Amino acid sequence: MTKLMLLAGVGAAILATPAFAKEGDVLVRARAIVVAPNERSGEVSGIPGSKVGVGDSVMPEVDFTYMATDHIGAELILATTKHSVSGRGTISGLGDVANTWVLPPTLTLQYHFAPEGKVRPYLGAGVNYSVFYSAKATPSLNTALGATKVKLDDSFGYALQAGVDIPVSEKVFVNFDVKYIDMKTTARLTSGATLRTARVKIDPIVAGMGIGFRF
Repeated sequence: MTKLMLLAGVGAAILATPAFAKEGDVLVRARAIVVAPNERSGEVSGIPGSKVGVGDSVMPEVDFTYMATDHIGAELILATTKHSVSGRGTISGLGDVANTWVLPPTLTLQYHFAPEGKVRPYLGAGVNYSVFYSAKATPSLNTALGATKVKLDDSFGYALQAGVDIPVSEKVFVNFDVKYIDMKTTARLTSGATLRTARVKIDPIVAGMGIGFRF
């Protein structure tokens, strides 16, 4: 009877041990992310001493990872964020001059260092294509320049990633992740017949935490 109880206990412990991600698995994560731009702006053409800044954003993110081997995975990251654009330098008195949405699908190739560990760190590198949409001038910009249309060029660049998965059950794990995205754009402000441009490097740090599921 004692042996049977011991075997049953061992079996229960094995079943309770979190299963490890393996070749062929699909990992789905849902994260809350903070997008913090490290922007550098050129001058807005025609307005000496003017620059712009890009504000932070907090949004949800979903990503999908396919494990090609126990160690190598490919991750597609999907999210969209809204950012304010503020005036700096000689136009700092305008406050926010525009806002825009950004759709930055990112594909990274990851290396998972300890696929059978209780803590599973990984590093990734890949590409990002950012689409800027629904950009609008604020009332303060329209007042200063007249009715203004705002357009931002799309961006293509590289992405670097580091993170860790911590399993809590056979199918569920906690995730912490940070990415650096090479992102740049040219803002085009059209006021009547006048076109003003500004080149902006955004280069955000994207930090997130959330929960993941293994399928």
